[in-house]
Amino acid sequence: MKVVDISDELFRELGEPTTLSIPAISFWLKTNIGGLNSKIHAAYAIDDTTDEITPELSEDEKYIFKKMYLVHYYDVQIRTTLGAASTDSIVEISTDGTSVRKVSKTEQGKYYQSAKNGEVRELDKLVHDYKSGKSSPVQVAGDDTIAQTSAVPTDRSDYDLLS
Repeated sequence: MKVVDISDELFRELGEPTTLSIPAISFWLKTNIGGLNSKIHAAYAIDDTTDEITPELSEDEKYIFKKMYLVHYYDVQIRTTLGAASTDSIVEISTDGTSVRKVSKTEQGKYYQSAKNGEVRELDKLVHDYKSGKSSPVQVAGDDTIAQTSAVPTDRSDYDLLS
């Protein structure tokens, strides 16, 4: 799968925002493949000439990678909104019986922070579930295929042997 394919999916899933482009998403994905490797303990690489991710990402891995981008996206939105909030002190203007009320940048920041926190929680759960599904038991104790006999003596003569 190519990086641009994932970028296109993300761009469409975000509603094709005018402040974002597919090449910008592709750049982020290319530079953060190591973050995916660290999160899921994998060894993916991107071929510089073809932009192919090798080995091929599974659907679960692709979903985790996309979630990582969404966390980044909301983080950028928070920084942009809060930066604008520091310079935009006018929230409402009233004159001659009409009023114009602007959306508070701090309220927008709270919305983006809430969205980011939701994405982070979901990403953490996805990574945990992914790792749990890929893990195998370290030790299996006992043998469930052989019937166990009782270790408790059944008649009085066995008790005499124990003393």
